[in-house]
Amino acid sequence: MAPDMAPLEIGLVVFGFILFLVLWIMHFMSIIYVRLHINRKSAEKQAYSKLAGVSLLKPLKGVDPNLVSNLETFFELDYPKYEILFCVQDHDDPAVDVCKKLLGKYPDRDAKLFVGGKKVGINPKINNLMPGYEGAKYDLVWICDSGIRVKPDTLTDMANQMTEKVGLVHGLPYVADRPGFAAALEQVYFGTAHPRSYISANMTGFKCVTGMSCLMRKRVLHQAGGLIAFARYIAEDYFIAKAISDRGWKFSMATQVAMQNSGSYSISQFQSRMIRWAKLRVSMVPGTVCEPVSECFLASLIISWAAHLLFRWNVMVFFLCHCLAWFISDYIQLRGVQGGPPCFSKLDYAVAWFIRESMSIQIFLLALWDPTISWRTGRYRLRCGGTADEILDV
Repeated sequence: MAPDMAPLEIGLVVFGFILFLVLWIMHFMSIIYVRLHINRKSAEKQAYSKLAGVSLLKPLKGVDPNLVSNLETFFELDYPKYEILFCVQDHDDPAVDVCKKLLGKYPDRDAKLFVGGKKVGINPKINNLMPGYEGAKYDLVWICDSGIRVKPDTLTDMANQMTEKVGLVHGLPYVADRPGFAAALEQVYFGTAHPRSYISANMTGFKCVTGMSCLMRKRVLHQAGGLIAFARYIAEDYFIAKAISDRGWKFSMATQVAMQNSGSYSISQFQSRMIRWAKLRVSMVPGTVCEPVSECFLASLIISWAAHLLFRWNVMVFFLCHCLAWFISDYIQLRGVQGGPPCFSKLDYAVAWFIRESMSIQIFLLALWDPTISWRTGRYRLRCGGTADEILDV
């Protein structure tokens, strides 16, 4: 380190060096974990006939082009004992007719439809799920979003991860192959940036769970006050995971990803979703205001400037080399999550990756600009700590 450096420059060099180490440790941890665990056939830890019964809670709101095909995959699960509990908030929701048709098509399946919900807090998803949750007859409860599709052995995989000391099994969120650039953009995000932070957080002790597909023990939820205890939060999945972890239970990740397959998607919908998630993270963990420094372009700029101050390397050359290394490691990560090459070309990957990385700072600033979110049928003003107030139209 040059002796004529100002204290501010020394601080930048130290910060840049630490940032470089942390981010690349996250890259390598995530890539290695995906290679060793995701899309690998799980060992059968329990005999098939002795697998515990599961109550599947399926919250539904509206109908999209892929809803019927997604829901049918749950009727075709190869699992010895489970029930499907469809939950729809409004009686005039078109999802009600879809559920009735499926119940008629698969009369041999243990499936029920609950309509009307139960108002227990501000969270519309929990309000929707409460009748089904209260009527669930098995100790293992699987809450799975409407846009998820599964393979016949998905539930078997998750149940095999539910060992004696495990209280929650979750699936790594990913996206099914679909046509169009917006679909490629979603796959790039859920195959690169998201698993990197998601897996790294879980491996370092910070329990990070998305509620798209979670299998949990009902009795553990009862210890925390039941599902109703989390109705005052919008991001109920985070606080459910925290409550389970605080009671000494371990988490496990399924070897199969939670395959999102919504039939309605666009770049603007993706951006709105990312803004909503960023708002929730900031309200729950205020320290995430520093999150932008973990994104490729800003992080590369900081690290490049630190390298210039320390070694007198060219800032632009180092910046481009660092971004290229990030770009390549992300592609390796994407192939691991996908279980092979993606369905789009490398050119599409390059464009989608660049757009996603370029959007990241803008998304974060927009999230900080307005603390309100629109979700499902309501609008909410977020408060520090993860709670929220519903904004009622007058």
